[in-house]
Amino acid sequence: MKNEPNQKTTPDTNFLFGKKNYIIMIIGILFIAIGFILMAGGGSDDPKVFNEAMYNFRRIRLAPTLILIGFAIEIYAIFASPKK
Repeated sequence: MKNEPNQKTTPDTNFLFGKKNYIIMIIGILFIAIGFILMAGGGSDDPKVFNEAMYNFRRIRLAPTLILIGFAIEIYAIFASPKK
């Protein structure tokens, strides 16, 4: 079937995910970003001095847990079916 010269075709503007999926993805990205922010820092200016702050609860337990939760939220956002 050929398109007529005077017939206009409109591009299909459907998004792959629904609004709910994108909101959940943003929440997951925020969790991941907060986890990386909490993991940053703790270094020492003098390389001869060891800083025990590298191994505190925030950097060893909390930050990686937030990052993993963020990735789980992202996976859920991808697999959640959008309501139509």
